[in-house]
Amino acid sequence: MRNLAVLHIEQFVKKEKIEGFYCNTIENHIITAHKNIHKPHKHNFYLTVLFTHGSGTHEIDFEIYEIKPGSIFYLNPGQMHHWQLSDDIRGLIFFHSQAFYDLHFSNGKINNYPFFQSVQNPSVLYLDDQYLSYFDGLFTYILNEMNSVNAFKTQKIIALIELIYIESTRLYINDEVLQTVKLNSYSDKFQQFERLVEMHYKTEKSASQYADWLFISPKHLNRITQSMVNKTTTDIILERVFLEAKRELISKKFSYGEIATDLGYVDYAYFSRLFKKKCGETPSEFLKRYH
Repeated sequence: MRNLAVLHIEQFVKKEKIEGFYCNTIENHIITAHKNIHKPHKHNFYLTVLFTHGSGTHEIDFEIYEIKPGSIFYLNPGQMHHWQLSDDIRGLIFFHSQAFYDLHFSNGKINNYPFFQSVQNPSVLYLDDQYLSYFDGLFTYILNEMNSVNAFKTQKIIALIELIYIESTRLYINDEVLQTVKLNSYSDKFQQFERLVEMHYKTEKSASQYADWLFISPKHLNRITQSMVNKTTTDIILERVFLEAKRELISKKFSYGEIATDLGYVDYAYFSRLFKKKCGETPSEFLKRYH
């Protein structure tokens, strides 16, 4: 049996560098810091990566995205991912802890940015050549500052990170191709709902209970989820349940029956039928196909 690897930012950050922050070229990152990048794993930090050359695929929570020049990916803590990259891959990567962001951005919330706001939102933004050059410059400025001994280097890095997030958001919410969630009056309630789901999805599947916790009616909660991501309240709860089921299946930590029990289903046959209904295949079919 094996557990799914969870990478911690302390594994990458050198003591002489900025605490809670890391930056590198993607090619050097793969060679020196993360040789097993092709294997599924999670992080305990926020990750942003820009690909400038090469190709490949990036699988994030079982959604497969194309990698091509101009791809920017944004990952939340806890998301499972892995890459298949061409030999000529090039780009830049940075990541930071929640504590790093909270310390330096005391007046803001990182989940105000749509790519970090909800795991329902796409994790990628595709740039055209004009914006690729611009963002490449911003990422390069961060890397150069990281390796410098300049005065106020941390402050400059912080400003550049914020600029990347702001410019990304402007492009992200105006992209007609991506089905993104725009900031609106339902945003705060939706984020509260997602946090509750993250806390209770193993033990609570009732949409009415989540509505009670939010002090709103089930009908209104369903209206919020439909407006934000075009899904019902129950859809979102069960999506989180079966995302975890898939993660546990590929980790091979538990048997099928143990996974069902861990997720709140005492009857494995019912769990398997529900898994097939929501995912289009049984747990064993999923595992066979995935491997």
